[in-house]
Amino acid sequence: MGNREMEELIPLVNRLQDAFSALGQSCLLELPQIAVVGGQSAGKSSVLENFVGRDFLPRGSGIVTRRPLVLQLVTSKAEYAEFLHCKGKKFTDFDEVRHEIEAETDRVTGMNKGISSIPINLRVYSPHVLNLTLIDLPGITKVPVGDQPPDIEYQIREMIMQFITRENCLILAVTPANTDLANSDALKLAKEVDPQGLRTIGVITKLDLMDEGTDARDVLENKLLPLRRGYVGVVNRSQKDIDGKKDIKAAMLAERKFFLSHPAYRHIADRMGTPHLQKVLNQQLTNHIRDTLPNFRNKLQGQLLSIEHEVEAYKNFKPEDPTRKTKALLQMVQQFAVDFEKRIEGSGDQVDTLELSGGAKINRIFHERFPFEIVKMEFNEKELRREISYAIKNIHGIRTGLFTPDMAFEAIVKKQIVKLKGPSLKSVDLVIQELINTVKKCTKKLANFPRLCEETERIVANHIREREGKTKDQVLLLIDIQVSYINTNHEDFIGFANAQQRSSQVHKKNTIGNQVIRKGWLTISNIGIMKGGSKGYWFVLTAESLSWYKDDEEKEKKYMLPLDNLKVRDVEKSFMSSKHIFALFNTEQRNVYKDYRFLELACDSQEDVDSWKASLLRAGVYPDKSLTESDENGQAENFSMDPQLERQVETIRNLVDSYMSIINKCIRDLIPKTIMHLMINNVKDFINSELLAQLYSSEDQNTLMEESAEQAQRRDEMLRMYQALKEALVIIGDINTATTFTPAPPPVDDSWIQHSRRFLFQNLARFLRLVRLASSTSH
Repeated sequence: MGNREMEELIPLVNRLQDAFSALGQSCLLELPQIAVVGGQSAGKSSVLENFVGRDFLPRGSGIVTRRPLVLQLVTSKAEYAEFLHCKGKKFTDFDEVRHEIEAETDRVTGMNKGISSIPINLRVYSPHVLNLTLIDLPGITKVPVGDQPPDIEYQIREMIMQFITRENCLILAVTPANTDLANSDALKLAKEVDPQGLRTIGVITKLDLMDEGTDARDVLENKLLPLRRGYVGVVNRSQKDIDGKKDIKAAMLAERKFFLSHPAYRHIADRMGTPHLQKVLNQQLTNHIRDTLPNFRNKLQGQLLSIEHEVEAYKNFKPEDPTRKTKALLQMVQQFAVDFEKRIEGSGDQVDTLELSGGAKINRIFHERFPFEIVKMEFNEKELRREISYAIKNIHGIRTGLFTPDMAFEAIVKKQIVKLKGPSLKSVDLVIQELINTVKKCTKKLANFPRLCEETERIVANHIREREGKTKDQVLLLIDIQVSYINTNHEDFIGFANAQQRSSQVHKKNTIGNQVIRKGWLTISNIGIMKGGSKGYWFVLTAESLSWYKDDEEKEKKYMLPLDNLKVRDVEKSFMSSKHIFALFNTEQRNVYKDYRFLELACDSQEDVDSWKASLLRAGVYPDKSLTESDENGQAENFSMDPQLERQVETIRNLVDSYMSIINKCIRDLIPKTIMHLMINNVKDFINSELLAQLYSSEDQNTLMEESAEQAQRRDEMLRMYQALKEALVIIGDINTATTFTPAPPPVDDSWIQHSRRFLFQNLARFLRLVRLASSTSH
């Protein structure tokens, strides 16, 4: 029957089953086991009780087994039972075992015949059993009782299928001898999932209840309804025997006597009965483990590797070591500091593939969001020109000025510079929010120590808030410095002589050249409507044009759109669409693309829209403000300028545009540097140098390093699983793969199952025709 090492695999598999169940990962590796399948009252419970030699399963009418029972039999000198959900408690009274099964079933399923697929794990140690792992499944039923749902048959079938579809599960198909074997639900289910019969073992119960003069000899000899692995016959106790508390040992002797004395079975008596069935199942399970050994070993190795990194932190755990908490605290703070710096500076070993975060998001704030906010604030032509004209008139007062006043230029420029405070402070707020988010992500590794996690977050967040005030003060000071002195001698300033001749927009484009600014996928949402819906294209934005291609290989160009006179406009999101849309249009009322006035482009998120708008700004495509401009005082319509004033306004407008481009360039450079120095680098230094000291001063070390109950439990479970997996791999590695075993029998003619199914369908069809005929006759 195989060597000892091979047989020891079964109890090892039992220990693995317990380890996975305790961690809520039941049957994660599809451990080899035997599922007991059969209809109600087929005798499954009696077979299992005969294996154990004790009455321990609930009895009664209807569905008694309402949750899968994972029964692990272990050969032992002492006799007792243990439940996985009652760790440490040994049951020596098997009546108590029955009551515990009933109570645990009711706890999950309720008192009124409900069912659940959550298994109960029971281990029985006894000198009278062989090593086996069996799963007792609910009996196949067709009629709901109590508060069971109408689809109870389907639910039980699905539950059974969850187990028997696994390749590592042997199927024990139990059928009573006093019913038609050709209609056995157990055999039909087994045939569905195991058409070759490699995993199915037939069991015939209630042989002593057959009508006088009949027997199941042909079935048991595998002649009438052959199965590849054949059948084993058993004789269980009758209900009268059970009610009369007939001893199982006496019942086993009676079973043996029955087969030896029965004329139809005496020649195969040595291959019948519960003891023989135990040996067959033990041997088959052992052989089955051997057959699945290579794949099983690979899965065990994969599982071991997946938890090895986590277990590494637990290996040197010594709760009695007084320095343990100090070392752990130092390591945690150091790891937190390293993680924070990696998320800010970037690292290959902590890459978020779902969204921008940490340093990458701050980079986007600095170089896309902040410039975008500045330009949004900056361009409002009508209002700016009106302000310039008012400034010129107010400076001249009652007189008509012949020359363009410097003071008007200074007044307008200062007002424009002050407007930069809003975007600058907003960028500080966005960076602060991302720093706090980064801190929260880094403290996830401290979750095993709730107080440490909470205190670390609080201390670092407080420091960030302290730095917020200083950073904002410095940002405002930088802008106030720009306001305090308007440097008209700046080398990039165009001066009055060139104010009417140079265009700052052209100047910007020339400095950029025709470089590629951005690439990415966008959906054209308005052009594809007549052709079956919107469509995605690969877009390439340069300083001069926007092109789109069929795909990102950029081989088939669909169109190239020049950027001259283009602007961006927001489009209201449709309730039918989940995408966010913006549009490009021509300020000279020309079509943008073929016959379309607008090119509507869609992104998956508002953040993507803002990012594309920021990229378009770099190419000189600005947001349109014509829709939002309004003159609340009604002066815009009546406002008019004489030609001389108009020339002065245009001159100052060009001067302001030139000077503000200098200021914007300076502010776009200085604000990120200021935030980086006063906020980001300062927070990194604080975490590296002061966080540990503040943690020590904030709370007692023992309180800080108090583990959560979940962590202590997880550590114990992970270590137990790790040891079980290592032990399994050691034993598997020592096994002689040439172990003697009984090979699976050759295929047999199982067409009887197909015939019985076809016969059933034919009878059902005939019955339905008769019903329709009777119905039409009555009408």
